[in-house]
Amino acid sequence: MSDDLDFDFSRAAPWFPHAQEQPYVLVRVSDEHAKSWADTLRLAVRRCYVSDSLVTAKATEHSVDQSEIIAARMPDPGATMAGDFGEILVYLYQSARELPVEALGAKKWRLKQDRTKPAPHSDVVHFVLPSWPTPSDKDVLLCSEVKTKSTDGDSTPIQSAIADSAKDRTSRLARTLVWLKERALLEPLGDVEIAHLDRFIKATDHPPATKRFRAVAVVCQSLVDEELKSAPTTASTEYTVVVIAVPDLKNTYSAVFEAAKQAVPPPLQSRFAPPPALKVVAK
Repeated sequence: MSDDLDFDFSRAAPWFPHAQEQPYVLVRVSDEHAKSWADTLRLAVRRCYVSDSLVTAKATEHSVDQSEIIAARMPDPGATMAGDFGEILVYLYQSARELPVEALGAKKWRLKQDRTKPAPHSDVVHFVLPSWPTPSDKDVLLCSEVKTKSTDGDSTPIQSAIADSAKDRTSRLARTLVWLKERALLEPLGDVEIAHLDRFIKATDHPPATKRFRAVAVVCQSLVDEELKSAPTTASTEYTVVVIAVPDLKNTYSAVFEAAKQAVPPPLQSRFAPPPALKVVAK
């Protein structure tokens, strides 16, 4: 199943094996999978920031190379790029975990006012609507707070993600939904539509829905054992702690973003199957 990233999330499911489930989820990404991401995620990551249609239209409008349009949206190397990568990785993880049900995700990275800074409000938000367009009590709102640690330092991503997840549960998620709706009134949000947002903004007008919160730390594999010393020893009923260990995280995300910056839209003919051959009917 794919969304407007044109990415098949079933491909991502094997990337995130759960090494344990309690009192926190531990995911250990393999070297093989991490090394494949620059190739397999280049287009999807670029589409998180700017769609194919916008790249093509703006490059034509301004008579510039498509890579220049892409560069105007994507972050420079540094803390923002690292944080964005952690969020995008969790977007993929969260989408893959819901399969075979589709999770509609807001591409907040497209809505930045400043490409050099993180996107505002809640980090990763998905809508799971199994009977849409009919709201039901099976609908789920997913929200993840994400902290990324790719190099050694004083940051404590697990504890920071837990602390900031509390903000989502109290008020930030509600503000995020309203902000997304305001943006959606003026520009497309991809798969997420105003009706999806209103289903949760105007919650009392619909059947009760479930909210599931995650506090996620994306950590370099070489640092994860030390970071796990501060992981919770008991599970919470309000949120799930997830720790995703990625081999050589800094070089991995740097390679992905370098490839994404060169990921111009593929030619139209490569996106569709060739037309069937004409049959010659004998007279």
